[in-house]
Amino acid sequence: MSDQNHDKIMGHAADNDGIEEYDNALPNWWVGLFLFCIVWGIGYAVDYHFISHRSQAGYYDVEMAEAAVKWPAPAAGSVAPLTPEVLAEGKEIFTQNCVACHGADMHGKIGPNLVDDVWIHGGTQADITKTITTGVKEKGMPTWEPILGPDRVAKVAAYVFSSKEPPSPSPQ
Repeated sequence: MSDQNHDKIMGHAADNDGIEEYDNALPNWWVGLFLFCIVWGIGYAVDYHFISHRSQAGYYDVEMAEAAVKWPAPAAGSVAPLTPEVLAEGKEIFTQNCVACHGADMHGKIGPNLVDDVWIHGGTQADITKTITTGVKEKGMPTWEPILGPDRVAKVAAYVFSSKEPPSPSPQ
């Protein structure tokens, strides 16, 4: 290159700890690769979003649909029957997992009292099942469904529901 600006020092050495900067043109292969990447990126984005209709949201929806087939959610409000067999199993599950926080007599330790008629998250059997299933993160109660499974959650909820005191009559 016989260009007059070739290897011309820019004069920034004082600003850059003595490192000299030359004002040279970029190599043609680098400029060509840069332009190719821009064109390829535009083409890829058009294909990804408009031609192939792919997106992260689409992949998420497919994955969630597959998970719903593999691990079906229990029907909303699904509760176990209050039979002696279910209550016995529920008591065993409660003893193994819940006594540490709610006490063997269910009057509460760290967790709330489960035999009175005042319920923070609802006292119906469906409400109790939902509370055990989803947990109460703010209060330190874990989500039990991944640990116990929906069947065992329903059984322990049936046991807790059957053990609570009936609501006191309201004064007239």
